[in-house]
Amino acid sequence: MTDKKQLKARIRARMAKTGESYTAARRHVVGATAEPRDGDWVFTGGRHPDSAVVAALTGLSEPLVFLAGGGIGAGYILWEFKRHDSVHLTLGFRHQWQYPGRWMAQTLDRLGVPYEHHTTAGAKGAARKLAEELDAGHPCVVLPDRYTVGYWHLPPYLDGHGGHPVIAYRRSGGMVHLDDRGTAPILVPQDRLDAARARVTSYKNSLFVIRPAGQPADPAPAVREGLRACVEALSSPSDSFSLPAWRKWSRMMTDERNAKGWPRVFAGGRGLAGALLSLWEGVEPVGMDGGNLRDLFADGLDQAAELLDTGELKGVAEEFRRVHGLWHELAETALPASRYGRIRELTAAVRESLLSEGTASEADAAELWRLRQEAGKEPQQADLEAMGRLLMGIYEAESAAMARLGEIV
Repeated sequence: MTDKKQLKARIRARMAKTGESYTAARRHVVGATAEPRDGDWVFTGGRHPDSAVVAALTGLSEPLVFLAGGGIGAGYILWEFKRHDSVHLTLGFRHQWQYPGRWMAQTLDRLGVPYEHHTTAGAKGAARKLAEELDAGHPCVVLPDRYTVGYWHLPPYLDGHGGHPVIAYRRSGGMVHLDDRGTAPILVPQDRLDAARARVTSYKNSLFVIRPAGQPADPAPAVREGLRACVEALSSPSDSFSLPAWRKWSRMMTDERNAKGWPRVFAGGRGLAGALLSLWEGVEPVGMDGGNLRDLFADGLDQAAELLDTGELKGVAEEFRRVHGLWHELAETALPASRYGRIRELTAAVRESLLSEGTASEADAAELWRLRQEAGKEPQQADLEAMGRLLMGIYEAESAAMARLGEIV
């Protein structure tokens, strides 16, 4: 028991320090281990929710799935809610990040994987369909609201804020077994999962059934098409949904005249903590969505270089690994461990306990959100000029790397 606690502590400490995902931190601390199981179900882990579920159900590597899905994306929106006196930072790092269902369908179509996509407004019909598929031994991809599904132990004000894809692979005793990139089953009461699936209107009761599970014969065409889609999307002039979003964000960090400039939105440091915390959790893989994904993209480019017999992709992969480092530097600048160490430690602890044991620590989650709320009530400081410079560097580096990728594919 002591050895297990020490191992968990080492994994959590690495996650909090480096911002790594649970999978990466565990691999570094433990090394390669046998794949854990829950009966016939094998846990394969993963970094990004969308690509991880497709990889688990097809046998493809996650980096290649990510490329087939269009690779990286870019998105920056700063929402202000006057009614609730709150600000919400939204960042997008995956191709078509604002359309989870569309991304899933398009990726499976490219890969030539047979699937069925079910949606219904009726709660009873949705619950019945999921039960039928699970009882028939068919794993399903579902999109539950994170607050409603319960296992993240989020505060009530995040009710209905959305979630990410997970695999439901069995039900027994009124509980549904879920795989959310961990090494242990997450057990959720079926009625709670049904409510969580129905909570978000834009993808209400979405259910993907992949039939049959199995690796596509030749993923090369899908990977090539996905890379071309990535280049096309990130060559767009949109400053909300393409690479210019990073340039816009860079300027907003120090713009004192623009109503959306951070010096005006967070005047005197009021409300800044929430944005900084969202930035760190969104950019770093220790968060719930897989982070900035530039490292996953780089791994995919390395594999694609062999698959497509195009060695030039390895050079682009190195560029995106360098960019991943720039994103990490931005996150460290925004939320330094010297000031926010306990919050970072608790974020890692909640994620580690969930993925290794199938249940997040309620005590750690309660302390985490209490500290986040307390930080939000106090004026905070941040080096906005340094953050703006880093963002401009990211914009320039990603633009150059994407232009190079466009010449290759």
